[in-house]
Amino acid sequence: MKFKSYFLSIFTLIIFISCKSTETSFLKSRKALTNNYLTGNSIAIYDGIDDTTFVKLKDFSSDFVFEMKYATDDNFLKSKVYECDECYLRLKTVKSLVEANEEFKSLGYRIKLFDCYRPLDIQKKMWVIMPNADYVANPAKGSIHNRGGAVDVTLIDENGIELDMGTSFDFFGPEASHNYQDISRKIRKNRALLKSIMLKHNFKSFDSEWWHYNLIDSTKDNLANFKWNCN
Repeated sequence: MKFKSYFLSIFTLIIFISCKSTETSFLKSRKALTNNYLTGNSIAIYDGIDDTTFVKLKDFSSDFVFEMKYATDDNFLKSKVYECDECYLRLKTVKSLVEANEEFKSLGYRIKLFDCYRPLDIQKKMWVIMPNADYVANPAKGSIHNRGGAVDVTLIDENGIELDMGTSFDFFGPEASHNYQDISRKIRKNRALLKSIMLKHNFKSFDSEWWHYNLIDSTKDNLANFKWNCN
């Protein structure tokens, strides 16, 4: 009986030490993640970062798909205006976007991004080519893209195929509007799915572009013109 009691005490001590070691390891890991604002498993840790700080979306989640159009020649400018395809946004925009993507994932979809933060100098180039405020914000006032609060998005299914939204990204015409009705029921359903969940997570839609969403109250943020490091 004494041997049994001794063995049980030793076993309990080992379990206690193991648990404390695991707890210490977790706390150290969490501290490292907080300091580097990384996620490890797509669970964003935001401690210590101001909501208005510009951050890289890929540092917070690996569950998004990127096709940054202005880092290619495949855009209405017909030229590459971003040096690389990074997606920067203010932290508060990232928080809402990650939450929206989690809900889309639960339905078998994911967000695909075409554009995120846009330097003000790029906005000026776009305005020269398309000086129409229905499609490009006048750089004199600036775009929500220039404030880190706007995203251009669509949805992909589990096979990585884009849902049919009726037009391509950056299609300048009435067919791209949320109010356009001469489209199929399937397209209306796809647009409605994207819009309903984005609105649910603190975004506002833009009437003439089914792909464009602004974070609520992002108009209060300052315009920015920084260029990200591509190294």
